Amino acid sequence: MTITVSKKEKLKAFSHVFDEHTLRAVFKLSSQNYFEDLRSPISIGKESNVFSASKGGEAVAVKVYRTSANFKKMYDYMAPDPRFTGLKRTKMNVIITWARKEYRNLLRARSARVSAPTPIAVNQNVLVLEFIGDNFQAAPQLIKSAPRNPQEFFDRIMKETRTLYREARLIHADLSAFNILNHKEEPVLIDFSHAVDPDYPDAARYLQRDIYNVCTHFNKKLGLKTDAEEEFRKCTLKS
Repeated sequence: MTITVSKKEKLKAFSHVFDEHTLRAVFKLSSQNYFEDLRSPISIGKESNVFSASKGGEAVAVKVYRTSANFKKMYDYMAPDPRFTGLKRTKMNVIITWARKEYRNLLRARSARVSAPTPIAVNQNVLVLEFIGDNFQAAPQLIKSAPRNPQEFFDRIMKETRTLYREARLIHADLSAFNILNHKEEPVLIDFSHAVDPDYPDAARYLQRDIYNVCTHFNKKLGLKTDAEEEFRKCTLKS
């Protein structure tokens, strides 16, 4: 599919946000019909920006990893990962690998039926994802939208964490109320760029931190009495 002039002009409206490298990646994914028009920002961060986009009248999410991100920190994080042996320490190579890492992590999570966005495509530093929400209205983060039944919601998060660890063989490594969506009273885990497998050095500490962060939020903000040590034990208990 060739990008029409009107589509190019609409995408060029984001030229003040994207550098030339990113614009080329966005154009390519659009020309391959993964989405038509970028619509509006969903989240803006130091590492990446997420936008809603249209595809045949339906919404998809487009995640753009910032080329100004701290690639040295990304490199230091990926270098010990056995999946990325021989990673070259150049800025764009590290950022592109970081984007592909999240794509692969999400594929593993979804293959185990973890509640997470389905990855659709990745090109350079741009990732296209399933949109979580309705009518181009993104589902809110847990930090901004308390569930009606906190205990039930918490139990579901712990179940997803156990499935991620046991079936997908992944640890989210950045789990918190900021990286969990409340979509129609169901949790959806997002932002898998930091996720590591259990062979990663000191992986257990990342799992403990994930569980601690979630327990702390539900205890302090929603009045539960959860036990992070017990939840960690349940997650790692061999059946």
